[in-house]
Amino acid sequence: MKNLRNAKDKEEITRRIARVRPDSSRLWGRMSAHQMICHLSDGFRLYMGERKVAPAGGMYPSKVLRWIALWAPMQWPHGFKTMPELDQEGGGGTSPVEFARDVSELQNLLERFVRQPRDFSWQTHPQFGEMNERDWMRLAYLHADHHLRQFGA
Repeated sequence: MKNLRNAKDKEEITRRIARVRPDSSRLWGRMSAHQMICHLSDGFRLYMGERKVAPAGGMYPSKVLRWIALWAPMQWPHGFKTMPELDQEGGGGTSPVEFARDVSELQNLLERFVRQPRDFSWQTHPQFGEMNERDWMRLAYLHADHHLRQFGA
């Protein structure tokens, strides 16, 4: 299954990010292409422990939910609400500034995320709990893939 530890999968995501334009039309959801770029950057900041997010309430962390989200052979459905701290619409996400700069920042975060040795430690995911490197690499791939598909990239 695709993940960012695999060089081909990482290069695929990098190429797809480069295809996004400020005026790329969304196929679902409400974010603009520029907001999506910033949202993906916030995701990488979360993964690397640089963006703090409150733990989800309820039944979380759920190993079953984590397995379904990461390893079930299906694309993520549309319409799941993001965490408030990453929400572009709710004011929790990083605001878009300049498109080319924000794309460059996303690409730098992606490169740093996969670099070995890491200069960060894995954190506890607010919904999925403790995750290993394999889980984080899969999550990062799926999150990027989901939002790049949202904009036809």
